[in-house]
Amino acid sequence: MSSIQNETLNPPRTGRRGRALIDHVAAIIRSGAVFLLLLALIVGFTAAQPAFININNLMSILQAVSVVAILGAGVTVTLAVGGFDLSIGAIAASSVMAASYAMIVLGLDALVTVPLVLAFGALVGLINAFAIVRLKVPDLLATLSMMFLLSGLQLIPTAGRSISAGLILPDGSTASGIFDPRFLLIGRYSIAGTVPVSVILMVLAAIFLHVLTERTRVGRLLFATGGNEVATRLAGASTTRLKTLAYVISGTLASLGGIIIAARVGRGDVSSGGSLLMDAVAASLIGFTVMGLRRPNVLGTIVGAVFIGVLLNGLTMLNAPYYTQDFVKGAVLAGALALTYGLGKAQQ
Repeated sequence: MSSIQNETLNPPRTGRRGRALIDHVAAIIRSGAVFLLLLALIVGFTAAQPAFININNLMSILQAVSVVAILGAGVTVTLAVGGFDLSIGAIAASSVMAASYAMIVLGLDALVTVPLVLAFGALVGLINAFAIVRLKVPDLLATLSMMFLLSGLQLIPTAGRSISAGLILPDGSTASGIFDPRFLLIGRYSIAGTVPVSVILMVLAAIFLHVLTERTRVGRLLFATGGNEVATRLAGASTTRLKTLAYVISGTLASLGGIIIAARVGRGDVSSGGSLLMDAVAASLIGFTVMGLRRPNVLGTIVGAVFIGVLLNGLTMLNAPYYTQDFVKGAVLAGALALTYGLGKAQQ
């Protein structure tokens, strides 16, 4: 056998080791692309503006992204079953108005308002599920119609006005209620003067959903439904119940996000929730790239929301024009996806 044939059949060990090293480095970059970009952002923003790394600013970032993270977690659960919930932004906005109306107009307190609004979100999720599962309406169309329905419905009780103390009702009377101080604590109080309540709620929601989706049989069935619904049904699981559960969770989380917004701003703003849908979707998609999982995952969504929050906060501190923020956000998202999927493709 010639030396050329021998080298062809048996490549040098150094070549194999070099290739293995390259593959290993590529795998690390692919699985940690978001973390590497996040670290680069933190270092860059801190170098440009040292106040960025201040603990109060970091908590401010977490507080700002808590609602997006909670809504994104809801989107993630619907993605797990092969669906998609376009109505989460409208549910959150409607929940802001519903909570404000309950206290300002109906005179209810926080102990009644919070469960009532959460039940409202769960009901909307149930209606979405009924349209998708029973009526066989495609998920995008069902949730899109719900989005438009809620966007209009939230304006009817007050004739399009924002809700605050002293609201003039359509019949000419004046609302006499006020925001319950205990309700406002949800959006404004910080434990030990450092950790906002909204951040605690975000962490609790993330832990609960992570355990549900990654550590339980129900979670495995949710992903199985999204992967192959027919096979999951033939295996004896009720895909109808699983999809219903996913949309009810999504609606309830969206209402929780609306409650936090209402408690933070102390009024029912008709313009609230405008960008929540896109930011929540972006966070859930960035979650696909975390640890190279390439699938919906709740912890990845939380990381995605924090990633977006760090980016926007840093740009704001550097006085970047507001009209450039969406462009930068899209460019960084594209970069993270390219690192995750592009390196994986190159290795195949």
